[in-house]
Amino acid sequence: MDLPVMPPLLPMLAKPVQRIPPGMQYEAKWDGFRAIVHRDGDEVVIGSRNGKPLTRYFPELVTAVRAELPERCVVDGEIVIVHDGRLDFDRLTERIHPAASRVAALAERTPAGLVAFDLLAKGDASLLGLAQESRREALEAVLTGARPPVYTAPATTDERVAAEWFDRYEGAGLDGIVAKPLDRPYLPDTRALYKIKHERTADVVVAGYRPHKSGPVVGSLLLGLYDAAGTLQHVGVCAAFPMRRRAELMEELAPLRIDAADHPWAAWAEASAHEGARLPGAPSRWSGKKDLSWVALAPSRVCEVAYDHMEGTRFRHTAQWRRWRQDRDPASCTYGQLVEPVRYDLARVLGGA
Repeated sequence: MDLPVMPPLLPMLAKPVQRIPPGMQYEAKWDGFRAIVHRDGDEVVIGSRNGKPLTRYFPELVTAVRAELPERCVVDGEIVIVHDGRLDFDRLTERIHPAASRVAALAERTPAGLVAFDLLAKGDASLLGLAQESRREALEAVLTGARPPVYTAPATTDERVAAEWFDRYEGAGLDGIVAKPLDRPYLPDTRALYKIKHERTADVVVAGYRPHKSGPVVGSLLLGLYDAAGTLQHVGVCAAFPMRRRAELMEELAPLRIDAADHPWAAWAEASAHEGARLPGAPSRWSGKKDLSWVALAPSRVCEVAYDHMEGTRFRHTAQWRRWRQDRDPASCTYGQLVEPVRYDLARVLGGA
């Protein structure tokens, strides 16, 4: 491979802001795997956000890249899987599998798509130094006529349209808006863009914690909600506390410690127990040899957390601590309190690309 921009290349990133900033290019924030795609003839390299190759996990995209992208180019985009009209991150994570036969079967059963939103090189020319506005024009030019599963991300410079997308597209599994300054060059591994994400709050049961890797303080809180059958389901974690607060939480939660055998999630260490239930410590290809053990707490305390959106029955990202809710009964912390966005068919988003 001999391109003006060579792999590995770390992508330009976005920093969070509370409101949509004016005077920029706006795109939907895709919930998938960030990917930098390098193509030099038949050679294709798909790099992840941290620079590691994803190529072997998406053979159907290698074929699509050879068919739909220019002969020699570098494209920034997002790998997504669509199921039932929505982005499906769980099905996407299934693709990171060591067995080539498994990857091939999933590629046929749940094929992935590539949503392209930036052009970083074409032919012998690097476009990294060009303004965002110019790179967008070049991207649209080279992808005119591209067929699925390669798409051009919809973009607008109209702030009112971006606000409509922010509200409407959540129902298709997208989780916000990315704003890009029109005059900015491409800055790898730099938070030079802006992201505006949905944030909601929920009252959840604190049912355990994981110790922090630095010592005897709280690393993260394990959160639960009761389903319609009255079963406490693990929905995610709350983390990112200052070190002083981690120590305070250790003292606050000490009286709630119980024997794991008496906990609703007592079977967490058994692989079979994770089938049809949400328990902490579920096997994951991402966790590797990471210690997933945790300290069981009596599920008697409630806290309020902020979250951006749900992926099925769990928080998609780490929730953010807000406050204790001494006034709430743990049994009242159910899925019924969560806001369900109005469904919006993702095909309508991609079809408008």
